[in-house]
Amino acid sequence: MSKIQVDTIDTRSGTATMQIGSTNTSTINLGVSGDTVNVPSGVTIANAGTATGFASPFYSCGVWKQTATGIADSTWTKWNTVGGTELWDKGNIMDLSNSRITVPSDAAGVWVFKCAVKNENYASARMLIRFYKNGSDTEALGGTQEIGPLASGSYPTCQIVHYFSLAAGDYIEPYVRQSSGSSQNMYDFFYSAAYLGVAS
Repeated sequence: MSKIQVDTIDTRSGTATMQIGSTNTSTINLGVSGDTVNVPSGVTIANAGTATGFASPFYSCGVWKQTATGIADSTWTKWNTVGGTELWDKGNIMDLSNSRITVPSDAAGVWVFKCAVKNENYASARMLIRFYKNGSDTEALGGTQEIGPLASGSYPTCQIVHYFSLAAGDYIEPYVRQSSGSSQNMYDFFYSAAYLGVAS
């Protein structure tokens, strides 16, 4: 095995790309135990191969909307997060304008979502929450939660925590439904997600 011992590896003047390795089968070690391999500010690492041994990026967000919102009777209605408070958004994955959480290009894998909403003192046979994936309901994937019957004078919370295996570009939206016979208010809405890592 050959060894090159240097302090700094730099490109020649006017050379914009440095390549490490080739298509030949080989193993290249950068440094030894205890060393620090430094990538200076302004340097871009462009990977066209397979990267292993790196921790998954972390994405997470949460939104809270206390304002009461009217929900039509017996109709799946997407909860409007406009005017809600973005509690955190690591990675800029939440879009309050359309109530979507979208998977970034480097975060395909397992995600966990939570959604909760409270009824505002009305009687109803059912109150439900459902996640929609890319515009389609996820009941077949277990993405629905229901409580009932509801009685006047009570303020129960319907909530769901669910896991999905998602691809880059997939998006999740929260939908709610009630069956009181007329439009009713729901409030104290909470919606969050976190990326857990690759699926395998």
